Amino acid sequence: IAFVLSHSRYKYMYWLDRPFTTKDVIESHELAFQWFHGIPNELVYDQDNLLVVSENHGDLILTEAFQRYKETKKLNLFVCRKADPESKGKIENVVGFIKHNYAKHRLFHNLESWNEHAIEWLNRTGNAKVHNTTKKRPVEVFALEKQHLKPVTNIIDVQHNNNNSISRSIRKDNTIRYLSNRYSLPLGSFHKYKVVYLKVINDENLVIFSPDGEILAKHQISIEKGKLIQDRKHQRDRTKGIDAFIDSVATYFDNQELAHEFISRVREKNPRYIRDQLQLILNSIKVNHSMIINSALEECIHRNFYSGTDFSDIIGYLKRQRSLHMTQNDNAEQMKRPTTMTSNWVMDTNASKREMDKYYSILEGDSQ
Repeated sequence: IAFVLSHSRYKYMYWLDRPFTTKDVIESHELAFQWFHGIPNELVYDQDNLLVVSENHGDLILTEAFQRYKETKKLNLFVCRKADPESKGKIENVVGFIKHNYAKHRLFHNLESWNEHAIEWLNRTGNAKVHNTTKKRPVEVFALEKQHLKPVTNIIDVQHNNNNSISRSIRKDNTIRYLSNRYSLPLGSFHKYKVVYLKVINDENLVIFSPDGEILAKHQISIEKGKLIQDRKHQRDRTKGIDAFIDSVATYFDNQELAHEFISRVREKNPRYIRDQLQLILNSIKVNHSMIINSALEECIHRNFYSGTDFSDIIGYLKRQRSLHMTQNDNAEQMKRPTTMTSNWVMDTNASKREMDKYYSILEGDSQ
């Protein structure tokens, strides 16, 4: 198993002479965090079946052991989408680099010596030589990057535990003021956060955190005065298309205000998969009666269910309950009816009778 820090390309690897289990993966994480002297803010994974049971439209279902580990360590996971090699190219390159530069033509004696030699190779070659893409030595860049890692024992509490943090109020134009200059934040920050926290790195860079520790912006500190230091990405509203989709889905409900509340909670829970979640909700809406979807919306709010999967399941539950209720009513109605269903006029009718000679003459061929 291999690990790599995204910015510095600082690497770690751990070998076994048998297939990994989820327990092995967890143990290797602990070794990697000790190697890096910290935990990254976000860990990116492929959909490996030792970690992820199902993507489930964004409601990730993890293996039981890894779910407990994630909650204990309070890890922030990013699971790559299927058939999306670009999102995990860095680690795939690392695996190939290790296979062809460390493992190839090297004699295996035992697992212990193999892992010892692997660490020596990382210190000598893997993390010491200039990286082809960054044109820098990973070990040198890592010296700066590791300052941004969270302590192994717990998540960084920027507000209380970081002595270097400085609180600032956000201005209406989504900027904060620092040393007579203004620094930009993403659009919508003013309405989303009351305050943010700043951290100065090496007297050159300014990192802006949300109250829960999320990095909102990074800027190089300006030595000038009265300047606006702005990131161009902060000028674009990347959520406009999603907002229009949300409005479109909400129009299918009678109570659009309640629909917006529900979808907002879905978006808060699954920000990366909100488009998939909306599509799942829309698919359920289009094949069901309006009365059912409105009832499902109210039921989801009542039960604190906030995902497209939950919405679809509630619709199925309501339809089954409705079908069962109708069947019970039909059975009760049949019990009330009399056992004899023959009408009185049928019982009072007298059928005409013919002599048998008439039938004999027909059988003998008499047309009359």
